[in-house]
Amino acid sequence: MKPIPYGRQHITEKDIEAVIEVLRSDFLTQGPKISEFEEMFAKYIGSKYAIAVSNGTAALHLSALALGVKAGQKVITSPITFAASANCVRYCGGDVIFCDVDAETVLIDLQQLKSILEKKSKISGIIPVNFAGYPVDLSKLRKIADEYNLWILEDACHSPGGYFIDDNNVKRRCGDGTLADLAIFSFHPVKHIATGEGGMITTNRKDLYEKILLLRTHGITRNSDLLTENHGGWYYEMHDLGFNYRLTDFQAALGISQLTHAEDGLKRRRKIAQRYDDAFLNAPIKIIRPKENFCHAYHLYIIQVKNRLQLYNYLRSNNIFPQVHYIPVHLMPYYKNLGWKKGDFPNAEEYYENCLSLPIYPTLTDEEQEFIIQTVLKFQDNDY
Repeated sequence: MKPIPYGRQHITEKDIEAVIEVLRSDFLTQGPKISEFEEMFAKYIGSKYAIAVSNGTAALHLSALALGVKAGQKVITSPITFAASANCVRYCGGDVIFCDVDAETVLIDLQQLKSILEKKSKISGIIPVNFAGYPVDLSKLRKIADEYNLWILEDACHSPGGYFIDDNNVKRRCGDGTLADLAIFSFHPVKHIATGEGGMITTNRKDLYEKILLLRTHGITRNSDLLTENHGGWYYEMHDLGFNYRLTDFQAALGISQLTHAEDGLKRRRKIAQRYDDAFLNAPIKIIRPKENFCHAYHLYIIQVKNRLQLYNYLRSNNIFPQVHYIPVHLMPYYKNLGWKKGDFPNAEEYYENCLSLPIYPTLTDEEQEFIIQTVLKFQDNDY
């Protein structure tokens, strides 16, 4: 059996042709493919606006800036996420407050969140993470945020195409802008939509959209309505301290092509996840089952076992390469130096001790998945 990674991009011949077409065009960057990708992605997600950027971390940083994060402000997020979900707050000079996760969903625990808000002041916003592709209940979170006058920045990197049905029977798509002020996505190769590197910010708020457009390109504008002077067609002004967080046209072309088969990829991921669920039903393995009315996007398929290290090594010895998502952010040396310590978030820490991400991606074959399943079950049966 050839090596089986935990994730892999799915690049078709049409994807390749789309990139080649741009490479032969007049624009490699700052051309028409950017806005085309943005419009297509906004339509797919269901938001009014979308802004393409260089990666998911840039999307988080620009979003935090646009929302006004600065020194003296506190922002709450989950410790089970990639470090960028917290780091974006630190980039702006703010303080990160972690909230433990729910043991069953591994999403931010809304009851513990309320307890934090009752005790702490100067909290300006929340960054919930749709971990592994499981949507956070933003209807309930929005009520909490409104009660405490907080903004919501939805980290939807794992969940394009995911959604939940709220108590009013309304379908809420991840990143659609109806409940969160901003949402961000990543186009890293192992994600649902791959552009090599790249990211997207979605929103329904025009003020934030315009602010982020400015910050994405050095804080510079050529918009005649915003200029304080105008010396001619070449003239531009820098109105803010922005960044160079642009996406290229050939990346955008790949993203456009990838979007045309995004739903097929999502269906395949869910089929793979269901097969894993069925196979591990009676095994000593804990799996994450989404609640009714929640449609998981399955960026990751995670199991929890008591002998994680041994299983990890056993799978690798059989040419299966799982991964661990994630080391709790509060236990990273940088955040420990800020005062966080082991024992602060028992659910997150117990989850980390047992979690393992199995291979899941659209081109994973049935034969490969069966080999993975049987290898996991053999390990458990023999109690290695």
